Amino acid sequence: MNRKIGLKEAISIGIGGMVGGGIFAVLGLAVSLAKGGTPIAFLFAGIIALLTSYSYVNLSKTYPDRGGTVKFINQGFGKTVFSGAINNLLWVSYIIMLSLYASAFGSYAPNLLELTHNKTTDFHIYASAIIILASIINYYSIVVVGKIESYAVVIKLIILIAFIIIGSYGLIGNPNVYQLNVSNWKSPLKLFAGGMVIFVAYEGFELIANAVPDIINPEKNIPKAYYFSVIFVILLYFTIALVTVGSLPFSEITTAQDYVLAEAAKPMLGSIGFKIITIAALISTFSAINASLLGGSRVNFEIAEDDELPHHFLSKLWNKPIGLIITALTTFILVNILKLESISTAGSIGFLLIFSAVNFVGYRLSKETGSNKIISLTGFILCLVAILILINQQCKSNFIGVIISIAIISICFLMEWIYKKTERK
Repeated sequence: MNRKIGLKEAISIGIGGMVGGGIFAVLGLAVSLAKGGTPIAFLFAGIIALLTSYSYVNLSKTYPDRGGTVKFINQGFGKTVFSGAINNLLWVSYIIMLSLYASAFGSYAPNLLELTHNKTTDFHIYASAIIILASIINYYSIVVVGKIESYAVVIKLIILIAFIIIGSYGLIGNPNVYQLNVSNWKSPLKLFAGGMVIFVAYEGFELIANAVPDIINPEKNIPKAYYFSVIFVILLYFTIALVTVGSLPFSEITTAQDYVLAEAAKPMLGSIGFKIITIAALISTFSAINASLLGGSRVNFEIAEDDELPHHFLSKLWNKPIGLIITALTTFILVNILKLESISTAGSIGFLLIFSAVNFVGYRLSKETGSNKIISLTGFILCLVAILILINQQCKSNFIGVIISIAIISICFLMEWIYKKTERK
């Protein structure tokens, strides 16, 4: 990047990173877990994101670097097996997010055009095709990736805000509004667990950290960029969840779980609303895949540059980091073998662990950053508690997802330990 970024652009990076394909992918999953308390579940997840953003604000101001999260982890823990493993987990979590976005694309696309009249087959065709297309675009031009993302952010926000306004009006007299009553909420523990399963919908604010060196008037604009974007998205998700649960009966939400946001537009706008939200979902997930492929390959390159991955990852293929094709191929495999809930669980556990580490760094370096260590410590503890509650809840309903998550984390630590040991020799 060779141009300065204003406050509006910085906020757009945060909002665009969060409101990618996440809300389209996980909204139905959230309702299935939290029922009438879904807005509260999103609120719980948002509070943890907001607390974590405090650590990011102070670390970004003190250690501005395009490496973002990778650099913060290394600053707090040094270049150890632990920091290397957490940074590798960040790269893997990007791959998991890509799988989530591709999964959402594959679920929404057949609603516009059925290819085989078999939903499962259509899902795999569309999810695979969009990864291939995004990879070609990333190899063709980074400029095109940036333009797609900038236009997509505006389009999806206009459509989502219109959905909220029209949907809120449509709640008047809707018989399904009763579903929002406290009597239809799950227990507080299940609400919290439901919020953690879909925590991946909030992780994108950390992208602001990569743009920090280019932000104009950083002392004032860095805090505003983080806090404004996170608070805006909390309110956006809370209201979307409110409108969705109040518009559709739970039975219909369960049936249309993978594309529930489009289904929720039907009571107000009929089939036209369904198609508009479907198109918004396709644009949103496509742009998120484009941006995340680029971001994932850069994270991979940064980690290798910091000597926490073999230097083979610094090599290039077709004038792009080798990590780009590896990220794309791994995403292609994951989206075709894992279910949505397993992908979401793995992504949430991964980012909660990464954010717990960043919060701990914020706590450890509070003197250097001039931050309040109690806030960072609270964020650290809440992230750890969230991981334990999430694992406990998913063990009962999605044991395979928990095993996959633990396996991914274990492999990251094992591979980093082997690499460090081999490097020393």
